[in-house]
Amino acid sequence: MNSQYTPGVVPARLSGDALVQNFADLHAPLAPHEAAVAADRCYFCHDAPCITACPTDIDIPLFIRQISTGTPEAAAKTIFDQNILGGMCARVCPTEDLCEQACVREMAEGKPVEIGRLQRYATDTLMAKGIHPYERAPGTGKKIAVVGAGPAGLSCAHRLAMLGNDVTVYDAMPKPGGLNEYGIAAYKSTNDFAAAEVEWLVSIGGIEIKNGMALGDQLKMDDLVGCFAAVFLAVGLGGVNAMGVDGNDKDGVTDAVSFIQELRQASDLTMLPIGRNVVVIGGGMTAVDAAVQSKLLGAEQVTIAYRRGRDAMSASRYEQDLAASHGVQLLFNVQPKAIHGNGAVAEIELEYTSAIDGKLSGTGETVRLKADQVFRAIGQTLTSDGGLTLEGRKIAVDEHGRTSRAGVWAGGDCAAGGDDLTVTAVAEGRDAAMDIHATLNGSV
Repeated sequence: MNSQYTPGVVPARLSGDALVQNFADLHAPLAPHEAAVAADRCYFCHDAPCITACPTDIDIPLFIRQISTGTPEAAAKTIFDQNILGGMCARVCPTEDLCEQACVREMAEGKPVEIGRLQRYATDTLMAKGIHPYERAPGTGKKIAVVGAGPAGLSCAHRLAMLGNDVTVYDAMPKPGGLNEYGIAAYKSTNDFAAAEVEWLVSIGGIEIKNGMALGDQLKMDDLVGCFAAVFLAVGLGGVNAMGVDGNDKDGVTDAVSFIQELRQASDLTMLPIGRNVVVIGGGMTAVDAAVQSKLLGAEQVTIAYRRGRDAMSASRYEQDLAASHGVQLLFNVQPKAIHGNGAVAEIELEYTSAIDGKLSGTGETVRLKADQVFRAIGQTLTSDGGLTLEGRKIAVDEHGRTSRAGVWAGGDCAAGGDDLTVTAVAEGRDAAMDIHATLNGSV
């Protein structure tokens, strides 16, 4: 980040003890008695709306009933049947906008059943025992390549392996896990849970992970198609959009994805430099994660600047409120105009915007904020498409995840049509695996 050359950006703004406290688990896990009480609030609805609201179609009333009867391991199996990454999704899913928003208790009382925390209780209970609830089917003799060891790729690999296929997973990063390992706020996934989940997932057997292998670099599409019976692309969106304003190249200006990645991999947070005045450009989950963690590291003034109104933010209202509760200022209807400073950022100039017939334009009125660190969180782009047909800036796929090239499927953030949620990526990987297996072996 060149932060060592940026005035005002320094490590150890807070003590080690303070940082440990700040980055503790956002939601403490439920104790058995708490889980039982929370489960008893469920009405166990027939045609439960929470199931429809879950992108992976987990039978939520069933797993909550299993918790209430004292069998959390059975509850975990119900969850993993549909979502093998149910442990991480319980931590990072925007349940307030999905299953919990649809909960009848939410509609009647304004307080839903705590589905996310109950899901975590069940999955953590089973995983803590080192139990993998599935066995591989007899081998099919088929070898399949999965490119990308994030949520979609891991979900696809596990389902394919469970069905008896041999899977090689390639990933560009040093560690598997994708977004779960590198891209989410540290307080949402503590104690190296992402790495532990990957280790647990691959314990089914039949999955080999090779790191440091990127599509278009070490991996060529023609070679993959020639060597494997099928290929599933789950490469995510590795590129980061530029702001395109004067001063964008000054020291102290970087992308939020890199900041979060560096934070997630830091062995000592007291060594991670942070500014006194931080501005985050964007309106999504990455922007919120970068802003909140800046505050937790000791930044004094943190501002999220978003070009549209509050209702247009892709970050949920819960996440917006979480940022505000940590002292983050949210500015709406402003866009970057210029970044000022002598070599390093000192101020950011923002222009107010207005939308007429849905078209956004600047008003000419500007405001300047002090800033010794600016994070870009304005969307990511596909770095390699393997020569496949695109839809917009993502890989075009049909309802089964099939791409324009025979034998190649895609899912997760790199594929068109999704909503860039971890849980949706898991569903797309799972469903593509079923179609790949049926295509190669004739039936499931």
